[in-house]
Amino acid sequence: MANKTEQFDFIWEGLDKSRKKSKGEISAKSEVMARTELKRQGYRVTKIRTKSKPLFTRVRKITPGDIAIFSRQLATMLKAGVPLVQAFDIIGKGHENPSMQLLLLSIKVNLESGDTLAESLKRNPLYFDDLFCNLVEAGESAGVLETLLDKIATYKEKTESMKKKIKKALTYPIAVIIVAFLVTAILLLFVVPVFEDLFKSFGADLPIFTRMIVDMSKTLKQIWWIVLAVIIAAVYIFIYFKKRSRVFNRFLDKTLLKTPVIGTILNKSAIARFSRTLSTLSAAGVPLVNALNSVSGACGNIMYSEAVLKMREEVATGQRLQYAILQTMLFPHMVQQMIAIGEESGSMDAMLAKVADFYEEEVDNLVDNLSSLMEPIIMVVLGILIGGLVVAMYLPIFKMGSAIN
Repeated sequence: MANKTEQFDFIWEGLDKSRKKSKGEISAKSEVMARTELKRQGYRVTKIRTKSKPLFTRVRKITPGDIAIFSRQLATMLKAGVPLVQAFDIIGKGHENPSMQLLLLSIKVNLESGDTLAESLKRNPLYFDDLFCNLVEAGESAGVLETLLDKIATYKEKTESMKKKIKKALTYPIAVIIVAFLVTAILLLFVVPVFEDLFKSFGADLPIFTRMIVDMSKTLKQIWWIVLAVIIAAVYIFIYFKKRSRVFNRFLDKTLLKTPVIGTILNKSAIARFSRTLSTLSAAGVPLVNALNSVSGACGNIMYSEAVLKMREEVATGQRLQYAILQTMLFPHMVQQMIAIGEESGSMDAMLAKVADFYEEEVDNLVDNLSSLMEPIIMVVLGILIGGLVVAMYLPIFKMGSAIN
Protein backbone atom coordinates (compact mmCIF):
# COMPACT_ATOMS: atom_id res chain seq x y z
CA MET A 1 0.00 0.00 0.00
CA ALA A 2 1.42 3.42 -1.00
CA ASN A 3 2.54 5.82 1.69
CA LYS A 4 0.00 8.58 2.26
CA THR A 5 2.75 11.24 2.70
CA GLU A 6 5.30 12.52 0.19
CA GLN A 7 8.90 11.27 0.28
CA PHE A 8 11.70 13.74 -0.46
CA ASP A 9 15.28 13.04 -1.56
CA PHE A 10 18.06 14.73 0.42
CA ILE A 11 21.79 15.05 -0.35
CA TRP A 12 23.88 15.10 2.80
CA GLU A 13 27.48 15.46 3.95
CA GLY A 14 28.90 14.59 7.35
CA LEU A 15 31.21 12.46 9.45
CA ASP A 16 30.91 8.74 10.19
CA LYS A 17 31.71 7.00 13.48
CA SER A 18 35.46 7.10 12.74
CA ARG A 19 35.31 10.85 11.98
CA LYS A 20 35.82 10.30 8.24
CA LYS A 21 34.00 12.51 5.75
CA SER A 22 30.98 10.87 4.18
CA LYS A 23 28.23 11.91 1.83
CA GLY A 24 25.21 10.36 0.21
CA GLU A 25 21.50 10.50 -0.50
CA ILE A 26 18.55 9.59 1.70
CA SER A 27 14.78 9.58 1.23
CA ALA A 28 12.59 10.83 4.06
CA LYS A 29 9.35 12.67 4.73
CA SER A 30 11.16 15.71 6.10
CA GLU A 31 14.63 17.10 6.80
CA VAL A 32 14.20 16.42 10.52
CA MET A 33 13.38 12.77 9.83
CA ALA A 34 16.37 12.52 7.46
CA ARG A 35 18.71 13.92 10.13
CA THR A 36 17.19 11.62 12.76
CA GLU A 37 17.71 8.52 10.58
CA LEU A 38 21.31 9.47 9.73
CA LYS A 39 22.03 10.07 13.42
CA ARG A 40 20.62 6.62 14.20
CA GLN A 41 23.01 5.16 11.59
CA GLY A 42 25.97 6.84 13.31
CA TYR A 43 26.54 9.85 11.06
CA ARG A 44 27.00 13.44 12.25
CA VAL A 45 25.40 15.59 9.53
CA THR A 46 27.14 18.86 8.65
CA LYS A 47 25.22 19.74 5.47
CA ILE A 48 21.90 18.60 4.07
CA ARG A 49 19.77 19.92 1.23
CA THR A 50 16.80 18.87 -0.83
CA LYS A 51 17.74 17.12 -4.06
CA SER A 52 14.34 17.17 -5.65
CA LYS A 53 10.96 18.43 -4.62
CA PRO A 54 7.67 17.46 -6.26
CA LEU A 55 5.98 20.28 -8.15
CA PHE A 56 2.62 21.56 -6.91
CA THR A 57 3.07 20.04 -3.44
CA ARG A 58 0.06 20.91 -1.28
CA VAL A 59 1.09 21.95 2.21
CA ARG A 60 -1.49 21.09 4.85
CA LYS A 61 -1.79 23.50 7.73
CA ILE A 62 -1.79 22.38 11.34
CA THR A 63 -5.33 22.86 12.63
CA PRO A 64 -6.64 23.05 16.21
CA GLY A 65 -8.23 19.67 15.48
CA ASP A 66 -4.76 18.19 14.86
CA ILE A 67 -3.59 19.55 18.23
CA ALA A 68 -6.68 18.11 19.97
CA ILE A 69 -6.07 14.64 18.49
CA PHE A 70 -2.37 14.83 19.38
CA SER A 71 -3.26 15.73 23.00
CA ARG A 72 -5.52 12.68 23.31
CA GLN A 73 -2.94 10.37 21.70
CA LEU A 74 -0.13 11.61 23.95
CA ALA A 75 -2.30 11.34 27.09
CA THR A 76 -3.28 7.77 26.17
CA MET A 77 0.32 6.70 25.50
CA LEU A 78 1.66 8.19 28.73
CA LYS A 79 -1.14 6.47 30.70
CA ALA A 80 -0.08 3.21 29.05
CA GLY A 81 3.48 3.74 30.31
CA VAL A 82 5.12 4.69 26.99
CA PRO A 83 8.16 6.97 27.55
CA LEU A 84 7.65 10.58 26.46
CA VAL A 85 10.28 10.66 23.68
CA GLN A 86 9.10 7.34 22.27
CA ALA A 87 5.49 8.56 22.35
CA PHE A 88 6.44 11.60 20.24
CA ASP A 89 8.31 9.35 17.83
CA ILE A 90 5.31 7.03 17.38
CA ILE A 91 2.73 9.82 17.05
CA GLY A 92 4.96 11.89 14.74
CA LYS A 93 5.78 9.09 12.31
CA GLY A 94 2.18 7.88 12.24
CA HIS A 95 0.55 11.26 11.56
CA GLU A 96 -0.97 11.83 8.11
CA ASN A 97 -0.23 15.58 8.08
CA PRO A 98 3.44 16.17 7.06
CA SER A 99 3.43 19.59 8.79
CA MET A 100 2.29 17.96 12.04
CA GLN A 101 4.94 15.26 11.61
CA LEU A 102 7.63 17.92 11.29
CA LEU A 103 6.34 19.77 14.37
CA LEU A 104 6.20 16.67 16.60
CA LEU A 105 9.59 15.34 15.51
CA SER A 106 11.19 18.77 16.10
CA ILE A 107 9.71 18.72 19.64
CA LYS A 108 11.12 15.21 20.05
CA VAL A 109 14.60 16.50 19.12
CA ASN A 110 14.26 19.24 21.78
CA LEU A 111 13.22 16.63 24.38
CA GLU A 112 16.24 14.49 23.51
CA SER A 113 18.50 17.53 23.99
CA GLY A 114 17.27 17.88 27.57
CA ASP A 115 14.38 20.36 27.36
CA THR A 116 11.23 19.75 29.39
CA LEU A 117 7.98 19.21 27.50
CA ALA A 118 6.70 22.65 28.54
CA GLU A 119 9.90 24.32 27.27
CA SER A 120 9.67 22.43 23.98
CA LEU A 121 6.03 23.41 23.49
CA LYS A 122 6.76 27.08 24.27
CA ARG A 123 9.09 27.13 21.25
CA ASN A 124 5.95 26.74 19.09
CA PRO A 125 3.51 29.41 20.38
CA LEU A 126 1.58 29.37 17.10
CA TYR A 127 0.22 25.89 17.95
CA PHE A 128 0.53 25.66 21.74
CA ASP A 129 -0.95 28.63 23.59
CA ASP A 130 -0.29 29.79 27.17
CA LEU A 131 -3.13 27.61 28.46
CA PHE A 132 -1.63 24.44 26.97
CA CYS A 133 1.90 25.27 28.15
CA ASN A 134 0.80 26.29 31.66
CA LEU A 135 -1.10 23.04 32.17
CA VAL A 136 1.80 20.94 30.89
CA GLU A 137 4.22 22.84 33.14
CA ALA A 138 1.93 22.29 36.14
CA GLY A 139 1.67 18.59 35.28
CA GLU A 140 5.44 18.17 35.01
CA SER A 141 6.02 20.01 38.31
CA ALA A 142 3.45 17.88 40.19
CA GLY A 143 4.39 14.61 38.47
CA VAL A 144 0.91 14.14 37.03
CA LEU A 145 1.62 14.96 33.38
CA GLU A 146 -0.60 12.21 31.96
CA THR A 147 -3.55 13.41 34.09
CA LEU A 148 -3.13 17.01 32.96
CA LEU A 149 -2.73 15.96 29.33
CA ASP A 150 -5.98 14.02 29.66
CA LYS A 151 -7.68 17.22 30.92
CA ILE A 152 -6.15 19.20 28.03
CA ALA A 153 -7.39 16.60 25.53
CA THR A 154 -10.93 16.73 26.99
CA TYR A 155 -10.86 20.53 26.96
CA LYS A 156 -9.62 20.71 23.36
CA GLU A 157 -12.17 18.14 22.17
CA LYS A 158 -15.08 20.01 23.77
CA THR A 159 -14.02 23.44 22.48
CA GLU A 160 -13.39 22.11 18.96
CA SER A 161 -16.76 20.34 18.96
CA MET A 162 -18.49 23.58 19.93
CA LYS A 163 -16.64 25.55 17.24
CA LYS A 164 -17.62 23.03 14.56
CA LYS A 165 -21.30 23.14 15.56
CA ILE A 166 -21.40 26.94 15.45
CA LYS A 167 -19.57 27.04 12.10
CA LYS A 168 -21.93 24.42 10.68
CA ALA A 169 -24.98 26.40 11.81
CA LEU A 170 -23.66 29.61 10.20
CA THR A 171 -22.04 28.17 7.08
CA TYR A 172 -25.10 26.40 5.66
CA PRO A 173 -27.47 29.41 5.41
CA ILE A 174 -24.69 31.74 4.23
CA ALA A 175 -23.69 29.30 1.48
CA VAL A 176 -27.30 28.85 0.32
CA ILE A 177 -27.95 32.61 0.24
CA ILE A 178 -24.73 33.23 -1.75
CA VAL A 179 -25.74 30.56 -4.28
CA ALA A 180 -29.23 32.09 -4.50
CA PHE A 181 -27.81 35.53 -5.31
CA LEU A 182 -25.43 34.04 -7.88
CA VAL A 183 -28.33 32.24 -9.59
CA THR A 184 -30.33 35.48 -9.53
CA ALA A 185 -27.44 37.38 -11.13
CA ILE A 186 -27.12 34.73 -13.88
CA LEU A 187 -30.84 34.91 -14.59
CA LEU A 188 -30.74 38.71 -14.80
CA LEU A 189 -27.67 38.76 -17.06
CA PHE A 190 -28.45 35.90 -19.46
CA VAL A 191 -32.06 34.69 -19.17
CA VAL A 192 -34.05 37.93 -18.80
CA PRO A 193 -32.53 39.50 -21.98
CA VAL A 194 -33.83 36.51 -24.00
CA PHE A 195 -37.35 37.09 -22.67
CA GLU A 196 -36.97 40.83 -23.33
CA ASP A 197 -36.38 40.17 -27.05
CA LEU A 198 -39.42 37.89 -27.07
CA PHE A 199 -41.58 40.55 -25.40
CA LYS A 200 -40.52 43.18 -27.96
CA SER A 201 -41.93 40.99 -30.74
CA PHE A 202 -45.33 41.08 -29.03
CA GLY A 203 -45.51 44.85 -29.31
CA ALA A 204 -47.68 45.07 -26.18
CA ASP A 205 -47.11 46.99 -22.95
CA LEU A 206 -45.38 44.96 -20.26
CA PRO A 207 -46.71 44.68 -16.71
CA ILE A 208 -45.02 46.99 -14.18
CA PHE A 209 -43.37 44.10 -12.33
CA THR A 210 -41.90 42.70 -15.56
CA ARG A 211 -40.67 46.14 -16.69
CA MET A 212 -38.97 46.58 -13.33
CA ILE A 213 -37.10 43.23 -13.71
CA VAL A 214 -36.14 44.06 -17.33
CA ASP A 215 -34.80 47.47 -16.26
CA MET A 216 -32.86 45.80 -13.43
CA SER A 217 -31.36 43.36 -15.96
CA LYS A 218 -30.31 46.22 -18.27
CA THR A 219 -28.72 48.13 -15.40
CA LEU A 220 -26.84 45.05 -14.15
CA LYS A 221 -25.51 44.33 -17.67
CA GLN A 222 -24.11 47.87 -17.83
CA ILE A 223 -22.52 48.00 -14.37
CA TRP A 224 -21.88 44.32 -13.54
CA TRP A 225 -18.13 44.91 -13.43
CA ILE A 226 -18.62 47.77 -10.93
CA VAL A 227 -20.80 45.54 -8.72
CA LEU A 228 -18.21 42.75 -8.91
CA ALA A 229 -15.37 45.17 -8.09
CA VAL A 230 -17.29 46.56 -5.11
CA ILE A 231 -17.97 43.05 -3.77
CA ILE A 232 -14.30 42.01 -4.16
CA ALA A 233 -13.11 45.27 -2.56
CA ALA A 234 -15.56 44.85 0.33
CA VAL A 235 -14.39 41.28 0.98
CA TYR A 236 -10.72 42.34 0.80
CA ILE A 237 -11.24 45.30 3.15
CA PHE A 238 -13.15 43.08 5.61
CA ILE A 239 -10.39 40.44 5.65
CA TYR A 240 -7.65 43.11 5.86
CA PHE A 241 -9.14 44.85 8.90
CA LYS A 242 -10.19 41.53 10.46
CA LYS A 243 -6.54 40.44 10.52
CA ARG A 244 -4.96 43.77 11.46
CA SER A 245 -7.36 46.02 13.35
CA ARG A 246 -8.29 45.33 16.98
CA VAL A 247 -10.75 48.25 16.88
CA PHE A 248 -12.57 46.66 13.93
CA ASN A 249 -12.60 43.25 15.60
CA ARG A 250 -13.93 44.77 18.80
CA PHE A 251 -16.73 46.52 16.89
CA LEU A 252 -17.51 43.28 15.01
CA ASP A 253 -17.60 41.14 18.17
CA LYS A 254 -19.72 43.70 20.01
CA THR A 255 -22.17 43.87 17.09
CA LEU A 256 -22.41 40.09 16.79
CA LEU A 257 -23.17 39.75 20.50
CA LYS A 258 -26.19 42.03 20.02
CA THR A 259 -27.46 40.21 16.91
CA PRO A 260 -30.71 38.29 17.52
CA VAL A 261 -30.31 34.50 17.89
CA ILE A 262 -26.65 34.54 16.73
CA GLY A 263 -25.73 36.86 19.61
CA THR A 264 -27.34 34.50 22.14
CA ILE A 265 -25.33 31.56 20.79
CA LEU A 266 -22.05 33.53 20.85
CA ASN A 267 -22.71 34.83 24.39
CA LYS A 268 -23.42 31.36 25.77
CA SER A 269 -20.47 29.93 23.82
CA ALA A 270 -18.09 32.51 25.34
CA ILE A 271 -19.39 31.77 28.85
CA ALA A 272 -18.98 28.02 28.27
CA ARG A 273 -15.39 28.47 27.07
CA PHE A 274 -14.59 30.80 29.98
CA SER A 275 -15.98 28.28 32.48
CA ARG A 276 -14.37 25.22 30.87
CA THR A 277 -10.96 26.88 30.61
CA LEU A 278 -10.94 28.27 34.16
CA SER A 279 -12.22 24.93 35.51
CA THR A 280 -9.39 23.05 33.79
CA LEU A 281 -6.74 25.48 35.06
CA SER A 282 -8.17 25.51 38.60
CA ALA A 283 -8.17 21.70 38.72
CA ALA A 284 -4.50 21.77 37.68
CA GLY A 285 -3.64 24.08 40.59
CA VAL A 286 -2.68 27.08 38.43
CA PRO A 287 -2.88 30.32 40.50
CA LEU A 288 -6.05 32.30 39.77
CA VAL A 289 -4.29 35.43 38.46
CA ASN A 290 -2.21 33.36 36.00
CA ALA A 291 -5.27 31.30 35.08
CA LEU A 292 -7.34 34.37 34.23
CA ASN A 293 -4.55 35.61 31.96
CA SER A 294 -4.78 32.36 29.97
CA VAL A 295 -8.60 32.37 30.06
CA SER A 296 -8.75 35.83 28.46
CA GLY A 297 -7.26 34.44 25.27
CA ALA A 298 -9.61 31.45 25.16
CA CYS A 299 -13.02 33.20 25.29
CA GLY A 300 -13.24 33.67 21.53
CA ASN A 301 -14.68 37.19 21.82
CA ILE A 302 -12.83 40.46 22.49
CA MET A 303 -15.58 41.81 24.78
CA TYR A 304 -15.25 38.78 27.07
CA SER A 305 -11.45 38.79 26.80
CA GLU A 306 -11.32 42.43 27.98
CA ALA A 307 -13.77 41.65 30.78
CA VAL A 308 -11.61 38.74 32.00
CA LEU A 309 -8.48 40.93 31.96
CA LYS A 310 -10.33 43.50 34.13
CA MET A 311 -11.31 40.67 36.47
CA ARG A 312 -7.65 39.63 36.61
CA GLU A 313 -6.63 43.16 37.65
CA GLU A 314 -9.28 43.16 40.39
CA VAL A 315 -8.25 39.72 41.66
CA ALA A 316 -4.56 40.74 41.63
CA THR A 317 -5.41 43.59 44.05
CA GLY A 318 -7.11 41.19 46.48
CA GLN A 319 -10.70 41.30 45.20
CA ARG A 320 -12.64 38.02 45.23
CA LEU A 321 -13.58 36.59 41.84
CA GLN A 322 -17.32 36.61 42.61
CA TYR A 323 -17.24 40.40 43.06
CA ALA A 324 -14.89 40.99 40.12
CA ILE A 325 -17.16 39.06 37.75
CA LEU A 326 -20.19 41.05 38.98
CA GLN A 327 -18.64 44.31 37.74
CA THR A 328 -18.23 43.09 34.14
CA MET A 329 -22.03 43.05 33.51
CA LEU A 330 -21.51 40.25 30.99
CA PHE A 331 -22.03 37.10 33.03
CA PRO A 332 -25.50 35.88 34.13
CA HIS A 333 -26.50 35.70 37.78
CA MET A 334 -26.26 31.90 37.73
CA VAL A 335 -22.57 32.02 36.82
CA GLN A 336 -21.88 34.55 39.58
CA GLN A 337 -23.68 32.36 42.13
CA MET A 338 -21.84 29.20 41.11
CA ILE A 339 -18.48 30.98 41.37
CA ALA A 340 -19.46 32.34 44.80
CA ILE A 341 -20.36 28.82 45.97
CA GLY A 342 -17.11 27.50 44.51
CA GLU A 343 -15.03 30.10 46.34
CA GLU A 344 -16.82 29.50 49.63
CA SER A 345 -16.58 25.70 49.45
CA GLY A 346 -13.16 25.44 47.83
CA SER A 347 -14.57 23.56 44.84
CA MET A 348 -14.17 26.20 42.13
CA ASP A 349 -13.16 23.71 39.43
CA ALA A 350 -16.23 21.49 40.04
CA MET A 351 -18.66 24.44 40.04
CA LEU A 352 -17.17 25.89 36.86
CA ALA A 353 -17.30 22.46 35.19
CA LYS A 354 -21.05 22.31 35.94
CA VAL A 355 -21.48 25.82 34.47
CA ALA A 356 -19.55 24.76 31.36
CA ASP A 357 -21.65 21.61 30.94
CA PHE A 358 -24.87 23.62 31.26
CA TYR A 359 -23.90 26.28 28.71
CA GLU A 360 -22.41 23.78 26.27
CA GLU A 361 -25.74 21.96 26.28
CA GLU A 362 -27.52 25.30 25.82
CA VAL A 363 -25.33 26.07 22.79
CA ASP A 364 -26.05 22.61 21.32
CA ASN A 365 -29.81 23.17 21.67
CA LEU A 366 -29.64 26.69 20.22
CA VAL A 367 -27.58 25.53 17.24
CA ASP A 368 -30.05 22.71 16.54
CA ASN A 369 -32.96 25.14 16.81
CA LEU A 370 -31.21 27.64 14.54
CA SER A 371 -30.63 24.96 11.90
CA SER A 372 -34.31 24.01 12.02
CA LEU A 373 -35.39 27.66 11.91
CA MET A 374 -33.11 28.57 9.01
CA GLU A 375 -34.53 25.96 6.63
CA PRO A 376 -37.96 27.64 6.17
CA ILE A 377 -36.34 31.09 6.10
CA ILE A 378 -33.98 29.96 3.34
CA MET A 379 -36.92 28.52 1.40
CA VAL A 380 -38.74 31.86 1.66
CA VAL A 381 -35.65 33.78 0.47
CA LEU A 382 -35.18 31.40 -2.47
CA GLY A 383 -38.88 31.61 -3.30
CA ILE A 384 -38.85 35.41 -3.33
CA LEU A 385 -35.67 35.71 -5.42
CA ILE A 386 -36.04 32.91 -7.95
CA GLY A 387 -39.84 32.66 -7.91
CA GLY A 388 -40.20 36.42 -8.33
CA LEU A 389 -38.03 36.39 -11.46
CA VAL A 390 -39.91 33.45 -12.97
CA VAL A 391 -43.31 35.08 -12.33
CA ALA A 392 -42.10 38.38 -13.79
CA MET A 393 -40.97 36.66 -17.00
CA TYR A 394 -44.14 34.63 -17.52
CA LEU A 395 -46.59 37.34 -16.45
CA PRO A 396 -46.81 38.95 -19.96
CA ILE A 397 -47.40 35.50 -21.50
CA PHE A 398 -50.23 34.78 -19.04
CA LYS A 399 -51.69 38.26 -19.70
CA MET A 400 -51.58 37.75 -23.47
CA GLY A 401 -53.15 34.30 -23.14
CA SER A 402 -56.08 35.69 -21.13
CA ALA A 403 -56.56 38.49 -23.69
CA ILE A 404 -56.77 35.97 -26.55
CA ASN A 405 -59.37 33.95 -24.65
